[in-house]
Amino acid sequence: MTSEELKINVEKALEEIRPFLQSDGGDISLLSIEDDNVVKVQLKGACVGCSVNQMTLKSGVEMTIKKYAPQIEQVINVEE
Repeated sequence: MTSEELKINVEKALEEIRPFLQSDGGDISLLSIEDDNVVKVQLKGACVGCSVNQMTLKSGVEMTIKKYAPQIEQVINVEE
């Protein structure tokens, strides 16, 4: 998988997750993919101060991204 294909797959994963985050007043954006195995995202809106955002990141976001791009090892949220 090329870097461009990887980015497209990660974006597809985020599109799948986004409606759930938006329904709670939040959102997510892709910042970068490093070494083709680490994804940096930024949680926005209500997700920023949410006490369960780390759980959302690991169980929701990371799991969904790995479904689309199995080589991803880690998803990191970069605070604003």
